[in-house]
Amino acid sequence: MKTLHFDARFIRIDRHDGISRFSAELAKALFGKVHLVAIIHDLRQLDFLPTGIEYVVLNNPQAPNELLIARKLNRLGATHVFSPMQVMGSWGRKYKLVLTLHDLIYYRHRKPPQDLNLLVRIIWRLYHLSYQPQRWLLNRADAIATVSRATKMLIAKHHLTKREVVVVYNAPEKMAEPLIREDAESKNLLYIGSFMPYKNVETLIRGVGLLPGFSLHLLSKISEHQRCIYEKLAHQADTSLVFHNGVSDEEYKDLLETSFALVSASKDEGFGIPLVEAMQLGTPVVVSKLEIFHEVAGSAGTFFDPDSAESFAKAVLALDEPKAWSHKSKLSLSQAKEFDWNKSADALLEQFDRLDR
Repeated sequence: MKTLHFDARFIRIDRHDGISRFSAELAKALFGKVHLVAIIHDLRQLDFLPTGIEYVVLNNPQAPNELLIARKLNRLGATHVFSPMQVMGSWGRKYKLVLTLHDLIYYRHRKPPQDLNLLVRIIWRLYHLSYQPQRWLLNRADAIATVSRATKMLIAKHHLTKREVVVVYNAPEKMAEPLIREDAESKNLLYIGSFMPYKNVETLIRGVGLLPGFSLHLLSKISEHQRCIYEKLAHQADTSLVFHNGVSDEEYKDLLETSFALVSASKDEGFGIPLVEAMQLGTPVVVSKLEIFHEVAGSAGTFFDPDSAESFAKAVLALDEPKAWSHKSKLSLSQAKEFDWNKSADALLEQFDRLDR
């Protein structure tokens, strides 16, 4: 493979979401490993890509002429193309194509991202009513990338594609060189993420009420309505609850380095980047018994039943036993090394090599 055309059109110019960050970080890791040409639709997307990267400006992926993008790439002489999504147009293509399906969570929670335009949101909801449209999209490619073994197994379970599926792990941005810590500096428990019902933050609030001396810190931006609901629940449960309503990257790093654990009672997840962000700094994670959380956290995780505040409290207390915290902290540092953008870039390039054989 002489050149890889990389679809960077899903990089957001305001703030990263999951797909945007995946695109930017994977492109950085691929740069230098292969002759990389970024496909963008807005020159401002270059701010998130490696300096000096070669690029072409094509259409917005939400535009109707996305159906004809393969013709444009054919004219550019593209031989190998990767997209971090599965919706890239492919009609008439003459190149090897790898598309990406990150997870299947929107089949269970069908509310579309609100930053999409109205027409795309309507199509999104209709699209997730059945697996058949997904099968059609995926089978247009030569291979499929996904970000976890758990999703790879779900793809097989639902017979979503006849193509080979390769795991190209999601990974965190490197925050800092980790410090070996023997004890936590505080009894703070951190939660970062949305407050959708399936995130099950209520179990965390009730559980911390059973843990004298511990406090729960909610780091993400929150609406006044949701904040009032949680404040009332915290009062009933006698829980020490702290709202940060958004944190900077530096504040997030400082909180992780000084807290007891990162926690999640989620009942459904596509991956779990906050777990890796915490573990790479040696901060243990106390999380629900999801298959994807077991894959991400491995032996470094402390797991509990998300339907039980008592199970959550018991898991936290088990981590508070002598030497238990430092043991999990060391395991966390080791487990976090499994998620590395260079490894992910190599996995993708190996898949293209297999397609060329």
